[in-house]
Amino acid sequence: MYIKEINLYKITMKMRNPFTTSFGTEQNRKFILVEVKNENDLSGWGECVTTERPLYIEEFTDASWMMLEKFLIPAVLKTKIEHPDELQDRFKAYKRNHLAKSALEAAVWDLYAKSKDMTLAEALGGVKSTIEVGVSLGIEEDIHTLLNNIKQKTEEGYKRIKIKIKPGKDVNVLAEVRKQFPDIPLMVDANSAYTLDDIPTLKEMDRFNLMMIEQPLTAGDLIDHAKLQKEMETPICLDESIHSYEDARKAVEIGSGKIINLKVGRVGGLTEAKRIHDLCKQENIPMWCGGMLESGVGRAHNIAITSLANFTLPGDTASSARYWHKDIIDPEVVVENGLLTVPDKAGIGFDVNLDEVLRNTTESKKFN
Repeated sequence: MYIKEINLYKITMKMRNPFTTSFGTEQNRKFILVEVKNENDLSGWGECVTTERPLYIEEFTDASWMMLEKFLIPAVLKTKIEHPDELQDRFKAYKRNHLAKSALEAAVWDLYAKSKDMTLAEALGGVKSTIEVGVSLGIEEDIHTLLNNIKQKTEEGYKRIKIKIKPGKDVNVLAEVRKQFPDIPLMVDANSAYTLDDIPTLKEMDRFNLMMIEQPLTAGDLIDHAKLQKEMETPICLDESIHSYEDARKAVEIGSGKIINLKVGRVGGLTEAKRIHDLCKQENIPMWCGGMLESGVGRAHNIAITSLANFTLPGDTASSARYWHKDIIDPEVVVENGLLTVPDKAGIGFDVNLDEVLRNTTESKKFN
């Protein structure tokens, strides 16, 4: 493939409902779309799953735009690429900035699959035609609101319910949830809100028969999670601690957790995601694909990677309508009875609605 042109779109999309985690509340998503074109004007699309502020990790939307513009795009534009895996070496000199790297690499993967008339899932080595989906529910001030949300989502057929927690909104909330829903597949996500001083509180959660507790301790930590896992029966799932294959390898070696939530952006792209997948499969570590409140473009990439064999737990790729009044892809992502069908159309399997992209664009730039 010869990369003839690259376009950046800075997007602002308003979510249907505010989404609250231990980091804070978000309703307006500000992120970047990347479009890569080859010599035949075929387009590939990727999404930079940043937020406006560096809360989840150190990256944020304006910084990722600058990283793409000044360093990553010049490493790809007006060059030939035989396979998307090559981008890892081209980006190697630049430290971190995984979300920016992943967005450009994702667009190249989509373009590569389309140029080979393959689905992105096939290009990645996917084997599943359908994938199981769970749903992630934010922190609610009113417990009745949360309980109603859980009731609605279980009735819609989602295969797993995840609720966000933080100190003061944890054991008491779980007690109420389990009182009304004693048997649903349930997990919690702490988004790094606890420390080892909270071991007594965290151990209390063992009595609620949880699938897992996601990232209870500091982002990037492996050692304290290993200490905590020895104290708990509930499996620890690592999220913000896994930014690379090496992080995953070390986590498995020292027992930092029993499950890994893989987010393509967080690990720097689909190529690294595949390597982590293969390691976890070899080591019998279950995986699932987490969400970053993506638009349809990022959601499509999540579907493709989740088609790989070792994604054995329901992920967070819910229907477009769960988050957006109108998504930027056609057709929109639709979950039916907790299942998603892996598209059989080349590339990401969805058409990007350019009119809708431009309607939500606040800034754009063409590189050719």
